[in-house]
Amino acid sequence: MLNVLICDDNEKDRNKISQVVNNFMNKMKKECIIHTFSDYNKDFYNAVNSKLPFKIYLLDIETPTRSGIDVAREIRNKDVDSVIIFLTAHEELGNIVLKNDLMFLSFINKFDDCENRLEKSLEKALDLLNQKNTIRFNDRNVLYTININDILYITKDSFERKTIIKTDYSEFKVNISLVNVINMLDNRFIQTHRACYINSDRKVKIDKKNKLIEFDNGETIDLLSDKYRKVVC
Repeated sequence: MLNVLICDDNEKDRNKISQVVNNFMNKMKKECIIHTFSDYNKDFYNAVNSKLPFKIYLLDIETPTRSGIDVAREIRNKDVDSVIIFLTAHEELGNIVLKNDLMFLSFINKFDDCENRLEKSLEKALDLLNQKNTIRFNDRNVLYTININDILYITKDSFERKTIIKTDYSEFKVNISLVNVINMLDNRFIQTHRACYINSDRKVKIDKKNKLIEFDNGETIDLLSDKYRKVVC
């Protein structure tokens, strides 16, 4: 699930940017939650510090209380994976942004073909996020880094009340909800059962009669329900 965080003190600009993002994501058929903020306030930093996956920041460089450049620097100190896009009415600030090593994607002037440039930047942002082939999370002071391509499926152990992440080389049982794990992943993961999602890129065969799913490493599971069979097949 993509999360787009928009901060702009101008309500009209904020609404316009939100609409562009919404239209673009609908066109690309991407699920997206848009979070809007009028300033770099407590609510904004709560979102920054949250475990929201796949973040795209659209930052106004100047707001009444903070500089978007300073905010971007704070974001980068703790997060090098999210995408940062600057939007401003002050073209002259471009050189200042460039002098700061903020690993930003683009610098967009609100008065210079803003909508078109924003759509192109969002397209690049999706490409960058799709190239990130790992998920990272902390579970009870243990940091996990798992290659997405290695995941066969994710399911729920109702007895131990843990989520199971099954890979080629291991089975991780973690104290994170199934929904939260799925939200870290991309659209290749599809639901096959009320408590199972599979990596569709690793699926090679479906046995409809016996409700079996076979993966490219030879492993099979029987977590295929009638409700989701049409989606998988």
